[in-house]
Amino acid sequence: MNALLDNGALWWGLAACGTAQFSKLVIELVVHRRWNPKVLVETGGMPSSHSALLTGTAAALGWQQGFDSGLFALAATMCFVVLYDASHVRYSAGLTAARVNALSDGGEEQAPLKEKLGHTPLEVLVGSLMGPLVSLPGLVLVGSPLTLAQHWGWLAIG
Repeated sequence: MNALLDNGALWWGLAACGTAQFSKLVIELVVHRRWNPKVLVETGGMPSSHSALLTGTAAALGWQQGFDSGLFALAATMCFVVLYDASHVRYSAGLTAARVNALSDGGEEQAPLKEKLGHTPLEVLVGSLMGPLVSLPGLVLVGSPLTLAQHWGWLAIG
């Protein structure tokens, strides 16, 4: 259990993802002036939480293992796959779903296809920047959850 709690790259990557997802609620409140907690669990929208998760984790791994390590290379490669998928493949699938839904006459019993699947390039870019902006300061200044727990006396050191 201590090894899992000591994995700062994992936890700060997840924190970056959570921060991006929570910011969607803030954007709904500020920009659209509506309370819509559903955005906390929906895909798509500004910013991309998947992008924040992957870039935050990759940046933390690069910091810990070295930016010349094989592990960072693998994480960076996964980032490229996920970012491309979000801004091209899933975004296009959402546009296709919108067109298919527009063809429906409304009399069918089938629910409409989900249209909000991917992200615009700007949404992916903002999420990609949020990842390292959350994970690197957290990792460097705070450390892992295990470090915090030991600091606050929740776990015995050792």
